[in-house]
Amino acid sequence: MKFLKSILAAGLMTGLFAASSASAQFPERTITLVVPFAAGGSTDVVARVIAERMSADLGQQVIIQNVAGAGGSLGAANVSRAEPDGYTILMGTVATHALNPLMLKAKPYDAEKDFAPVSLLVVVPNVLVVNPQLPAKNVAELLALLKANPDKYSYASSGNGTPLHLSGLLFNSMANVNMQHVPYKGAGPALNDVIGNQVPIMFDNLPSSSGHIKAGTLRALAVTTSQRAPSFPDVPTMAEAGIPGYETYTWNALFAPKGTPKPVVDRLNAAAKAALATPAVADRMKEFSASIVASSPEQLGDHVKAELAKWAPIVKSANVTMD
Repeated sequence: MKFLKSILAAGLMTGLFAASSASAQFPERTITLVVPFAAGGSTDVVARVIAERMSADLGQQVIIQNVAGAGGSLGAANVSRAEPDGYTILMGTVATHALNPLMLKAKPYDAEKDFAPVSLLVVVPNVLVVNPQLPAKNVAELLALLKANPDKYSYASSGNGTPLHLSGLLFNSMANVNMQHVPYKGAGPALNDVIGNQVPIMFDNLPSSSGHIKAGTLRALAVTTSQRAPSFPDVPTMAEAGIPGYETYTWNALFAPKGTPKPVVDRLNAAAKAALATPAVADRMKEFSASIVASSPEQLGDHVKAELAKWAPIVKSANVTMD
């Protein structure tokens, strides 16, 4: 028995030493960064910009793999089941780690328990835009219009259960108004109908609306972050416009599968921070109106917890579910 115990102990120590050695040498091969949406969207663009700089810092390629489906949950679920060695990581968002876990009837993963947080990367503001023909020049005038005409006005979104849909629900709740929701199959078609005045109001990601705001085909009433967007310094925040406490935004963050060794997580975190600190990446993020965060793993974990807590009552009260 003593001999058996010594053999088992030796095997355990050997395994721990091998794992520690592998972590210390990380990375030794290509890393796959899963983007859980189609190529070309804002999450994909952010991922590609950051992956290029992380590759330079890590000395190994960080390649993008687009795994679209189920509002981002398909790709996220794949990463949650991947080998926890740091070679498969996820570009997570508010959809994958706050909204989908609250809305999906079948839970393909646990947003908190099935991932090792690496770093919150950037925050991208949403913006409340209206068709210029709508007789509201600011949020106060919009609220007066909505309250004087209950149930008359509608807002467009990129689809049921999306961040843009829930941004409107949060607005309704906090401002005590009742805009009707008109879902579209994507932000592009929704935006086109707002520009065409088929639907007068929309919450959108600021980068996709910025060109239309500058051209005058959309009127920006407020950004939805706690601070004004540097690219549109004259557009007030929602709090400044009269709805204190209102805050929604799109964010991008890196996650590894649960059980990924801390030295590997720390190495990925350092590479992400180094990438975000480069002037070229900072300039590109500014073009997207994205604010660089570059958090610690612990701060990202706290962020996910706070986002779940914020959105849970909104999702529950609206009875929003996804199959």
